[in-house]
Amino acid sequence: MKWSKLITLLLVLALFSGLAGTTTKRLWDGIPLGLDLQGGFDVLYEVQPAEKEQVTREGVLATMHALENRANALGAKEPNITIEGTNRIRVQLAGVANQDEAKRILGEPAKLEFRSPDDKEVLLTGADLKANARFQQDPQTGQIQVAVEFKDPKRLQEVTTKYLGQPMGIWLNGEQLSKPVIQSVLVDGKAVITGMGGPKEANELATLLNAGALPFPIKELSSMSVGATLGQAALQKTLYAAGIAFVLIFAFMLVFYRLPGLIANIALLMYIYLLIAVFNGMDIVLTLPGLAALVLGVGMAVDVNIIAYERMKDEFRNGKTLLSAVIMGQKRSMPTIIDANTTSLIAGAIMLWFGSGQVRGFAIAHIISVLATFLTAVLVSRWMLLLLVRSNLIRNPWWFGAQAKEGKTK
Repeated sequence: MKWSKLITLLLVLALFSGLAGTTTKRLWDGIPLGLDLQGGFDVLYEVQPAEKEQVTREGVLATMHALENRANALGAKEPNITIEGTNRIRVQLAGVANQDEAKRILGEPAKLEFRSPDDKEVLLTGADLKANARFQQDPQTGQIQVAVEFKDPKRLQEVTTKYLGQPMGIWLNGEQLSKPVIQSVLVDGKAVITGMGGPKEANELATLLNAGALPFPIKELSSMSVGATLGQAALQKTLYAAGIAFVLIFAFMLVFYRLPGLIANIALLMYIYLLIAVFNGMDIVLTLPGLAALVLGVGMAVDVNIIAYERMKDEFRNGKTLLSAVIMGQKRSMPTIIDANTTSLIAGAIMLWFGSGQVRGFAIAHIISVLATFLTAVLVSRWMLLLLVRSNLIRNPWWFGAQAKEGKTK
């Protein structure tokens, strides 16, 4: 017996067991879930022409970026915002507790204007502000305020100098919030906005000002909400189905391929762990189609080993020794495995390139699963099987899938 081979194999298994046993749950809990698994909403907007301005491709892109900023300001994890057609934008937000409020903030134009005393001239707009607006209360009066800071303090200084002692209207979306009198020249670029109904309204205004106004008005065409309970139910059912599939596959591999089947099952566990680590490490959002692709990848990972083990059985029938049958079986199965995985990658790349929404989620999960399959089921599984064979711990070919009279022990 070659103890070095056997000890190496046992060390690898011990290291993997320790690593997987202590980190799998943390990695799984850290994977962001899509709206179909944790609840959320999907809303389709149409970009409308602005006053005296037609919708252009650049305008749609600017509107999409503004919506993205607002989604980030809402604290949404991995918002999915895409352009469909020429003037439509789809927004998908997962894990948003108050969906009605989120949709209201997304669609709010947030057109802020500082107007002259007669309200006919726009002196400054929300675009002149830094993205650091915040809610505060006047320490003396307790008045609700939104503190803002202008990008160019000189411009605010010029306006307050010109209209010193006169009222300046502050308008939001065509409605006057307040009209304070300019009592001093503001030289530091800082000012406050008043006129909000309460802290909640002031916080929302600060969020909108920081995210920026929508360059074009948008109209909601359709929306779909997924409740958190429904999403969790879908996740639980999918995981339950995956668990049953794993048990059946494990049993099948052990019954039909014995020790190589056990090695394949261990490689399958490594495959699952690797997928969880990659999704966590790359912060990839897991959706229901993506989860289906990963479960489908389990079958593909097992297929790779089955192809190799059937070639190995052929070598046993030809009278090869145990080590020779394992080496030749793996060698002759490699072209078939490479071809199969290459075509799968091509299909995944096409779906990723031309698809959108959940199709892209499926494609990303499919591509990652194919690459993980090649690493674990092809490279690691073969290496572990060769370590076991070369250790000479078990020399009877029957344990490696051969029939009783097939193969040679040396």
